[in-house]
Amino acid sequence: MNTADQYVEAIYLEQQIENGPVSTGTLADRLDISPASANDMIGKLESRNLVDHEKYTGVTLTDEGIARAREALQTYCIIERFLMNVLAVESFRTEADELEPVIDELVAERLDTIIDRHPDCPDCFDPETNACCYLDLVTESTKTNEQRAD
Repeated sequence: MNTADQYVEAIYLEQQIENGPVSTGTLADRLDISPASANDMIGKLESRNLVDHEKYTGVTLTDEGIARAREALQTYCIIERFLMNVLAVESFRTEADELEPVIDELVAERLDTIIDRHPDCPDCFDPETNACCYLDLVTESTKTNEQRAD
């Protein structure tokens, strides 16, 4: 189940990639839902003044929607970095997706003290790779290069 915050976060990231309005189909693909479900939630978000939706053009976030998306993305980054960098959870992205809707502001603030969040968060999140750029990820090519150096 995707929450309103996950929708505005997805729209925010897609707007960065597309540099403009986001189609219902693109949003549905990003959230792995049907276009009908995406369209239904877009209507709800529009009634809350979080998005503007123009038929055949797409959906864009309002200023209030952008603020909410940035807060949600920051919480996601905190959870993602905590799971990966502190707990070394292999499926950190799946876990972060599931935890984001249930983590409240207090818990996020406390996790934040552990991970020492960078001041540019949530701008540290790369929408194309769908990950925080400060994750301590070791790629296969990095491992190979490190082994060669030894």
